[in-house]
Amino acid sequence: MSATFEPLGSSIPRPTLASAALPPRVRRVLEHLYALVSDEMSRQLEAMLGEFEQQLFKHADLARNPAQQAGHLETLRTTRLNRADLVPRFLALVEGELTTIREPLGAPAESDAAVPAFRDLKLVEHGEVDEALVLRSIASRQESRAGLPLLLLGQRFGVLAGQPAFDAERLPVGPYALGRILSEAAHALQISAEARMHLYKVFDHQVMTGYAQLVETMNALLARENVLPSLSFVPIRPRSPQRQEGQRRIVEAADPTPPKQRPMTAWPGQLDGNATATPADEETFALLQHLLSARRELTSRLRTSDGPAARPTLTRDELVKALSTLQGVPQHQSKPRNLTDVRQTLLAQARQQRGEAAFLSRDDADTFELLDLFYTEIGRELRTDAAVSSLLNRLQVPLVRLALQDRGFFVRNEHPARQLLNAVAEAGAHWVPKDESDPHLNDQLRRAVDHVVDNYDGDTGVFENANRQLQEHLRSMARKAEVAERRHVEAARGKEKLVLAKRQAGAAIDEVVGEHKLPRFVQTLLSQAWTDVLTLTLLRSGEDSEDWQRQLEATREIVAANAAGQRGQVSGALGEDIEAALTQVGYHVEDAGAISRQLVTGTAANDDAASRTELALKLKARTRLGSDDADALAPKTPERSPKEQECWRHLRTLPFGTWFEFDIGDAGEVVRRRLSWFSPVTDNALFVNHRGQRVSEQSLDSLARQVAAGRARVVTEEKSRLVDRAWSAVMGALGQLVGHNNHSEAHA
Repeated sequence: MSATFEPLGSSIPRPTLASAALPPRVRRVLEHLYALVSDEMSRQLEAMLGEFEQQLFKHADLARNPAQQAGHLETLRTTRLNRADLVPRFLALVEGELTTIREPLGAPAESDAAVPAFRDLKLVEHGEVDEALVLRSIASRQESRAGLPLLLLGQRFGVLAGQPAFDAERLPVGPYALGRILSEAAHALQISAEARMHLYKVFDHQVMTGYAQLVETMNALLARENVLPSLSFVPIRPRSPQRQEGQRRIVEAADPTPPKQRPMTAWPGQLDGNATATPADEETFALLQHLLSARRELTSRLRTSDGPAARPTLTRDELVKALSTLQGVPQHQSKPRNLTDVRQTLLAQARQQRGEAAFLSRDDADTFELLDLFYTEIGRELRTDAAVSSLLNRLQVPLVRLALQDRGFFVRNEHPARQLLNAVAEAGAHWVPKDESDPHLNDQLRRAVDHVVDNYDGDTGVFENANRQLQEHLRSMARKAEVAERRHVEAARGKEKLVLAKRQAGAAIDEVVGEHKLPRFVQTLLSQAWTDVLTLTLLRSGEDSEDWQRQLEATREIVAANAAGQRGQVSGALGEDIEAALTQVGYHVEDAGAISRQLVTGTAANDDAASRTELALKLKARTRLGSDDADALAPKTPERSPKEQECWRHLRTLPFGTWFEFDIGDAGEVVRRRLSWFSPVTDNALFVNHRGQRVSEQSLDSLARQVAAGRARVVTEEKSRLVDRAWSAVMGALGQLVGHNNHSEAHA
């Protein structure tokens, strides 16, 4: 099948997943997949547009003549005016592609050698050809980089479609389809073909760089949805038993799909208690080295030399000494920005000292490479404006020195250096809003990093001491957050009791009134003022108390006094009791007396219409007991869809303290909130932030709709800690390389 990049028709409305004629389970799986893709792609596309605008401004600044400068500035202006249309159009086209997976393939041509008629020929602009070539080149590179994951994804899409496996060119979320979709969506910017060509290059570098990882994530999601959950690539070439066992253990270690995902309920800095035992450090590190050697085997095949010549290597002592010197460089002086710079700096210094090039040993080079990959994945989860980036950079050299002598750093989740790294990284994670940063915590992080940088010289106890002090501070923060959260939960429960008492009071009045016909104004007084009296009585004394029974009897007397043909037949003490009860719920003495007279005598002659109007205005202006104007004015919500109903039922099974991630704004921002409590009666849910401060209340219905739409997600224990997610990404990427290596050897 050949792929072309003709614009997708925009005049014909494309169906949505909700309206597509798909089996329920297939629709549900595709909706989950679309939520994942839209969440990831929307953030990347927004970043792409920002980078595109910056480059346009730079080109305008460096333009050789005024005409070129004016062209770039005009493109920049047009892009800023229309950029809001690109992402929604792109995502709508992706959704439209997903709805067509069950459509039959087009019938093949009767003859491949058929000569087209003259009327079918047309002139094509050079720009259209160039755009197609650029997009196809991008797609081909991504197909090469993510060959095996795309193969597995095509098998799973074949199951969803009930058809043979999809190839990369037919996948609705494949690189070729994304190129076609971008070509169509880019027309929303209303820019020239030349500018679109430049946009495609930015798309390649800004968005498609992480496409291979996105394909891995899509495979993991479909596996969790039981779409070929055990699907894996099995190499054909036989291997020795030892290598087969090592390969099996590597795949298990790199498996990103946990058997069961539990919601995260721990506060930041706390462990969830689900750490599992890990193999021996040296043995596991040997497996990691096997993964890295697979990468070297692939690259070595591209060389034409007979073999690497003997190269002088730095001894471990020389390397540690050089790192110690680099660690002692004052903070205000220029330091390497990443581990690649650290490595190049060390080798350059060694060359100056020796007079010849020097290299790292295999074990030391593997340590540098693993830590560099680790840091790269951590950096993907940080805010672009995170102040902790400088702290992470300062930790690089001490961590290299530690990892050279302590392999447990890479394989032990509870390693103190790993906990310290996680605490620093999570302070600048993209789901922590900048306005919620804690200056006191940042000061503690800086002290911990300073302690390590100033004192580490091979003693792992330095990391342990720094981490111990930091963990004590985090536990103190968690205790304070729990106390603050408890206060908000008690307030929410009190509010729920008030709502329930008010409902019960209203039901009691309705039961007493029954079929009696009362004056309209008396009904208003009963449903407002007297309902407050019954509500307060329930809250104070309960429904089994004498006070409650006495107020019910007063209610019966009020109804009897105002029922047709029975007005005025009441005891003399009723008015005084009503007045006293109304003053207890906050009514002024004069207003309580006026209400009492109305309830006892109804429309008596001595109370004219003006008095009732004045009293009605006072009641309307008064804040009632437990009233919520927002709830009263809120529009009636539409009926939930089947997916939303399923999410709503699942939410009611979650434990209190479950963390959620919410998408906020249009720039792909994410924020974490803790579901502290919810009421199964009122459906109200309370959310706090990482400090235990109340940030919002909403109904479980509203939350279910956000989850169903992909704008909210449950944070699971397996994805709770940033460093663990980063390390899983590293293992997944290296495991993919092993698969590629096996695939190449099988066809050699």
